[in-house]
Amino acid sequence: MPIDPSSLRKEYTAAGLLEESAGFDPFALFDRWFHEAVAAEVREPTAMTLATSNRQGSPSARIVLMKGYDERGIIFYTNYESHKANDLAENPQAALLFFWAELERQVRIEGSITKTSRKESDEYFQSRPLESRIGAHASNQSKKIESREVLTQKVREIEAKFGSSVPIPDQWGGYILNPKKMEFWQGRPARLHDRILFSKSDAGWLRERLSP
Repeated sequence: MPIDPSSLRKEYTAAGLLEESAGFDPFALFDRWFHEAVAAEVREPTAMTLATSNRQGSPSARIVLMKGYDERGIIFYTNYESHKANDLAENPQAALLFFWAELERQVRIEGSITKTSRKESDEYFQSRPLESRIGAHASNQSKKIESREVLTQKVREIEAKFGSSVPIPDQWGGYILNPKKMEFWQGRPARLHDRILFSKSDAGWLRERLSP
């Protein structure tokens, strides 16, 4: 029997977000919310939707994993020849979305993109499990492939070539999204959600409440 999506409703009652608890530093609020997501055992607390577009403005989105955050912004890693990397080379602006369903929270982040240093990328790459390092060499991300067996054979070749000492591929590394806007969304009853937006200016961060 078909399911009517319009009949599926959930009331959000977990918490609220008021200005006094939000503070004036979006990074501090993000850090607190991220720790609470981990403590709540959110299944994939680092998972985030990354939205990009090319120079023609054609949009594309996918889930990637956050691998760090600091005063520079949000850090993730990928193949520099992938679809997302091609978009970012043409248009170094992007948006991120975290959705922590268990806490009824979203964080939306918009900003400019820069690459991490080669040293930082290499340090992270060497911290990855061996299988992931091999996979980074075996996969020509976003390129057509004839079959799964082709990929499996490539993995065998990389294992034979490098053993356990797998170097970072030339086409692999990190990005930093430097936020210009950070919006914190807390689900509330009757769809009257809390939305606190931080916008970056020369004077610092401007905080304002948005209508749900």
